[in-house]
Amino acid sequence: MKACTEYLTFNTRKRVEIVNITSRVEEIVKKSGIQEGFVLVSAMHITASVFINDDEEGFREDLLRMLSSIAPQDGSYRHNLTGEDNGYAHMWNILVHHEVIVPVTGGQLDLGPWQRIFYGEWDGRRPKRLVIKVMGV
Repeated sequence: MKACTEYLTFNTRKRVEIVNITSRVEEIVKKSGIQEGFVLVSAMHITASVFINDDEEGFREDLLRMLSSIAPQDGSYRHNLTGEDNGYAHMWNILVHHEVIVPVTGGQLDLGPWQRIFYGEWDGRRPKRLVIKVMGV
């Protein structure tokens, strides 16, 4: 078994942004040389997420609307009493989660026909990292 670890840094222009990172993960899997195994993609910050879904603008808008209805950006959060204003972003991280594991088969991501990997930035405009770890043979 072998492993390959890479880090990606994001510094989004918007506070809330969804970025398709599928091609970047594919490049790292290819570079690793692993033919059969798994890739872990994990946000290293508590106000960001990683998820798999459809790469369709309507879905992204629906996701943001759903998150805002459950945990509004202008909500009253005890966390914000610390001087922060990102209590909602911590909630969004829990709702969407922070990592995914994807099978690698034949040296490629084994995703369904419409599945893509996304980085969800919920409190951006500052550098944040992802770790990508490919493991297998």
